[in-house]
Amino acid sequence: MPLVSIDDLSIGFRGPSLLDGVSATIESGQRIGLLGRNGAGKTTLMRLLDGKMQPDSGGIHVSPGAKIARLTQDVPRDLEGTVHDIVTAGQANMDDPELQWQIQHAVDSTLSRMHLDPEIEFQTLSSGMKRRVLLARAIASEPDILLLDEPTNHLDISSILWLENFLSRWRNTLIFVTHDRSFLQNLATRIWEIDRGRLFDWSCDYSTFLKRKEAAIAAEEKQNALFDKRLAEEEVWIRQGIKARRTRNEGRVRALKAMRVERSNRRQGEGKAKMRLQQAERTGALVTDVKEISFGYGEHKILEDFTTMLMRGDKVGIIGPNGAGKTTLLKLLLGQLEPHEGRVRMGTNLQIAYFDQLRDTLDPDKTVVENVGDGSDKIQIGDKTKHIMGYLQDFLFTPERARTEVRFLSGGERNRALLARLMTKPANVIVLDEPTNDLDSETLELLEEQLTDFNGTLLMVSHDRTFLNNVVTSTIVFEEGGVHEYAGGYDEWRAAVARKVADKLEAAKPENDKIKSEKVKAAPAEIKKLSYKQKRELEQLPRKIEKMELAIAALHEAMAATDYYQKPADAIAAEAAQLKQLESELSEAYSLWEKLDS
Repeated sequence: MPLVSIDDLSIGFRGPSLLDGVSATIESGQRIGLLGRNGAGKTTLMRLLDGKMQPDSGGIHVSPGAKIARLTQDVPRDLEGTVHDIVTAGQANMDDPELQWQIQHAVDSTLSRMHLDPEIEFQTLSSGMKRRVLLARAIASEPDILLLDEPTNHLDISSILWLENFLSRWRNTLIFVTHDRSFLQNLATRIWEIDRGRLFDWSCDYSTFLKRKEAAIAAEEKQNALFDKRLAEEEVWIRQGIKARRTRNEGRVRALKAMRVERSNRRQGEGKAKMRLQQAERTGALVTDVKEISFGYGEHKILEDFTTMLMRGDKVGIIGPNGAGKTTLLKLLLGQLEPHEGRVRMGTNLQIAYFDQLRDTLDPDKTVVENVGDGSDKIQIGDKTKHIMGYLQDFLFTPERARTEVRFLSGGERNRALLARLMTKPANVIVLDEPTNDLDSETLELLEEQLTDFNGTLLMVSHDRTFLNNVVTSTIVFEEGGVHEYAGGYDEWRAAVARKVADKLEAAKPENDKIKSEKVKAAPAEIKKLSYKQKRELEQLPRKIEKMELAIAALHEAMAATDYYQKPADAIAAEAAQLKQLESELSEAYSLWEKLDS
């Protein structure tokens, strides 16, 4: 029996229904990635599932006793108290004396698993840690179904990796909305897509879904073309008037009327966003030259002796924890902040377009039209003039939404408005500070194409691993030990870090261990004055020692990863115990080898 059954469910506000006769089932243990364009109805479906909203028709049947918990996009601003207070307050039945101990145990266990200090004041936490606390509050209730709406928004990469690892071990049902394609690919075992009021259920991972969807779209377009051709032929027949009526083919007339209704009810896709970066005249070869700069706030050092040089055409991604100073580094590279030490030399003919993290360039009290057009109803795109409404339609704004004040827009709509504004201005240097938050996958892919084809220079802060891999040519990373630059995208950075760890392990190996390793590889060809059992033991020791050394090296490499200590405490303790045991066994093996070989 399914956990949840959705039966012929419909709901709408103004305009076409968001969900129109939707039916589906949710089984135990599924991890469902919920997709759809901004405004397609993803959050609405989440609210319907957890009972915060009622449908216009149809219904949702939840299996008796099944519990549903939801983590919303936004962090409530009115939550006060410690982490323990916040998580405890979210639990039901706290007034029941018989259940209090059980609930308290669940809260304490969850806080421990999620590495949360119960005594810290909630309001002092970063936005990423606040979301982790709210996730703990949802999980502590031990729900059968966990609903997550954009859980990776505003998290840094290490926090996303922690969340991904945590949820991959979640044994109950998970339904989540996300714009993070790596997160989606690594977690989802099933894809739900909301498109034109319908819910499409795909039993596969995200990459397989993309291939199947492409084939489905092609098949739909072919079917629609055949239908339209047949309808046109029937319209020609009916226009023959008297001749058609004389045939008294009433069944054919009824079929034509049904085809007209079907065609009028067909909901066309919204079309794809159309965006094009306006490229200004080229900069000089040098964009910015940074030499041994240092910067900080009070005693908090952000950069120390950092050097880099950006040339025309470079596409640089900036990675690091929240609060590390990524936005500050952008301002230093652009000459908007003076370093405390060192120098920054800017290139010539720089025309910079800036997409900011806080969206400060948008006036929340003005409409999209007013923000993008700066008071004009015309936009200059290259050598052509375009009406502001037509331009905004390229960014999927209907006339109604284009006249809406920015403060009433969704996160995705605000990002599209900012992109529309950014692309009205010719630029040869583009600066993007967290551009991927809230954008749907189609808009993300189009933005990727534009940035890849851009001939100028790109500076980009992002936590989106796929976006970084597809766009940037180098990365600047805030990590332990300072700020370092690497060639390539996210994957290349991780591979470089792994190589550095391996090299350090090899260099740190004691000299006598290296000698022993060489001796291990050359086991004695002939063994004398040893029992048969001892001879067999000595022959097998080299391979045993080699395997233990490899296992120890692998554990050291894993523990050196920047996100290692985001893992559950029990997993870290188990691996530490395993390492200690292996090192003890290796020492004993070497002692035995020396004894038998002497």
